[in-house]
Amino acid sequence: MKKQINIKNKKARFEYHLLETFVAGMQLAGTEVKSIRESKASVAEAYCVFESNEVWIRNMYIGAYENSSFRFHKPRGDRKLLLNRKEIKKIEKWLKVKGNTIIPVKMFLSEKGWVKIEIATAQGKKLHDKRQDLKEKADKRDVDRVLKGIK
Repeated sequence: MKKQINIKNKKARFEYHLLETFVAGMQLAGTEVKSIRESKASVAEAYCVFESNEVWIRNMYIGAYENSSFRFHKPRGDRKLLLNRKEIKKIEKWLKVKGNTIIPVKMFLSEKGWVKIEIATAQGKKLHDKRQDLKEKADKRDVDRVLKGIK
């Protein structure tokens, strides 16, 4: 039985309007994969950049693997995302517009056991949009409370 990991960026939906998602592989070292399988990773502060016809993820945290010998990886090093050429061109075009960004939404294991990351094209939300989201969330919570009281 494989252990399922599901590392999410919870602030992403609150801070950004997510428009289109892509699933990408990552170029990782062996100790990085083992740390991710132990859920010692975070994508909360991570973001994606486009450099020399490649997409990279920056500031993603992957903790040190406890049982490794002498070769350690950088906890917050840049990691290359593995996308096809069509997706890379689409992301490059998206990033040329001011205010657009690419952020990681979640990291997971595929059916074959590969570490994958879901990234999304995003635009930052304004303050009034965030207030609206908080209001809708509170209203939904109140409705759920009332419905539970009726049952």
